[in-house]
Amino acid sequence: MSTSAFVVPVDPKTPSSPIPNVDLAKIWATVPQGDKVDVGKTRVFYDTPATKITAASSLGSNFANQKGDVKRESVRKSVGSAVKTLKALDGLKEVIVDASADPHASAVAANLALYNFSLKTTLPSPFNPNLKEPIPPKLEIKAIDSSEEWDQGVVYAYSQNLARTLMELPANMMTPTASFSQAFCERAKAEFAGVPNVEIYIRDEAWAASKGMNTFLSVTHGTNEPAKFLEIHYKGAPQKDAQPLAFVGKGITFDSGGISLKPGQGMKLMRGDMGGAATVVSATLAIAKLKLPINLVTVTPLTENLPGPSATKPGDIIYAMNGKSVEVDNTDAEGRLVLSDAIYYASTEYKPHTLIDVATLTGAMMIALGEIFTGVFTTSDELWERLHAAGEREFDRFWRMPLSEDFGPQIYSSNADLCNTGGRPAGSCTAALFLKAFAHGIEAEDGSNAETAMKWAHLDIAGTMEATRPTPYQEKGMTGRPVRSVYLVSSYSICDVFTDVLSLNSALIEYVRGLAN
Repeated sequence: MSTSAFVVPVDPKTPSSPIPNVDLAKIWATVPQGDKVDVGKTRVFYDTPATKITAASSLGSNFANQKGDVKRESVRKSVGSAVKTLKALDGLKEVIVDASADPHASAVAANLALYNFSLKTTLPSPFNPNLKEPIPPKLEIKAIDSSEEWDQGVVYAYSQNLARTLMELPANMMTPTASFSQAFCERAKAEFAGVPNVEIYIRDEAWAASKGMNTFLSVTHGTNEPAKFLEIHYKGAPQKDAQPLAFVGKGITFDSGGISLKPGQGMKLMRGDMGGAATVVSATLAIAKLKLPINLVTVTPLTENLPGPSATKPGDIIYAMNGKSVEVDNTDAEGRLVLSDAIYYASTEYKPHTLIDVATLTGAMMIALGEIFTGVFTTSDELWERLHAAGEREFDRFWRMPLSEDFGPQIYSSNADLCNTGGRPAGSCTAALFLKAFAHGIEAEDGSNAETAMKWAHLDIAGTMEATRPTPYQEKGMTGRPVRSVYLVSSYSICDVFTDVLSLNSALIEYVRGLAN
């Protein structure tokens, strides 16, 4: 069998291909009519030409009439389905993609579809932390005609796949500390090695204590794994002191629930409770690699949540970094505790124009939106519109949830300023309202309707962190969502940052216009 194969997305109404010696119209005529209609339906031909394999995948009967976001998703489904079909073939070494329908979407789909996490030893696994040398990929993916759009899509997919890997690795390997080669901070340092305009700071518990991060540290008391507070600074703006964008990611590398212990069934999924940290670090990597002309500060509080002898107890009251008292009603609502200090720190220390936090925060979000949409809570209509647009473009979609003070009595009625749970009703909403109290700058200081100093959005990815059923371009497992959308909404912020900068040159203006289109 040939070691090379072509992937050809096919418009059933006008089948054509740039592959030499392949009469696509002729071979497509042999495909059953029903399969031509279904997007992603793939047929593999082994004699086109004799030395190559061709996987022809339908773009759907209505492709010619589709536009924009819908059309891009059809390309992803078609290319991804074909790559998933081909990767099951033994002996294949190279897949060459006809990316002419949409180079960016084709690259994203092909590289996401190729990903398959495993630590089995029957075949060498590239994810094995004991490897001395990296294992080359089983399949190499390339485009018939490479382009800048294709190359950008490869970076998008690599970054999302990195987030998937960070979340999939078991909690005995993916710790906050440097005990293992796959420890979160060490992996981050390795991924950013050689990437320009990046500085990484790994803070310890003593540093967090000096800052008064008591709610963060309260979660660390039950584990003997030293916690870390990771900061990544990217300075890509022409003005290195320009106001930054900020990301904050929840980094619970394993969540047992603490004293409020979770049920044992399915608890192993909580290795992915650092999905928020994985998302923001991976999106930051894409931003730095693609050299977005922005400044960005990314912070991730990293710890385990275990029921050790010194663990925080239900009913304990803690004073957070911003001075507010917090009652811990349930130690399994630890994500908002580590985020609260991190959000306050990032918003006061770096005074960003926009702060986006990402967290696998509430089971209630899973019930509300399932695996399809990431829940968004925000005080900014403008930021919501950008998140929505980015999610639609990448088909990594968001749904806006209510952020109302009418939920306040559920978390304001304890013996402290705030309670870390408000009961089962509107659990995602009360969690977001809790975080809002620490996002400094989202309300005018004089209480008026004046423009605020900072836009803020909280993304609850508890539902979208895992796919329990495969999609055309992703297998089951940790998803790495919403890395691509977070990257894209970051690019939308370029206009805000540089509109009034006199030194903004024409090249940058054209870059921004290209993103808008």
